Formats: sequence, C-alpha cells, structure tokens
Amino acid sequence: METRVALISIIVEKFDSAEEINSLLHKYGEYVIGRMGLPYRKKNINIISVAVDAPQDIISALSGKIGKLDGVSVKTVYSGGI
Repeated sequence: METRVALISIIVEKFDSAEEINSLLHKYGEYVIGRMGLPYRKKNINIISVAVDAPQDIISALSGKIGKLDGVSVKTVYSGGI
C-alpha cells in the first residue's frame, strides 16, 4: 500500500485531552516518524507536531480522532507525492 508523509499539527487547550492524544499516538505508533511537544505556558496551551508516514486513510483516521477531542484543534499538511 502506498504511503504519504504528513505533518499533524495539534493545539491542546484542555489539558484533560492530553492522555487521550497520547493513547491515540501510541496506537498509531508504527506510522509515527517523530513528534515534538511544546508547552506554551504564557497562553496555557500545548503545541504538538507529529510527523507520520502512512496510508492516506490512516492519516485521516488519526487526525479525525484527535480533532474530535474536547479542547483540541488539529490540521494536517501532506507531502506532494504518494
């Protein structure tokens, strides 16, 4: 199956959702290239970037599940080629 490289950008405004985000990222761990989390205390938010290499449907499923969490915003940017 063809894969794409994508960057999932996550902003967490409700810290209670962090555990569920970590659980989802662990579940999809085989596709994760790397991740970086930045606490931005001045605004009381957390910023997470996750690089993945996965089939399109897997990336969409992960982004969708994260985006449904309370107090969480997510956007995904895809590489140009498959």
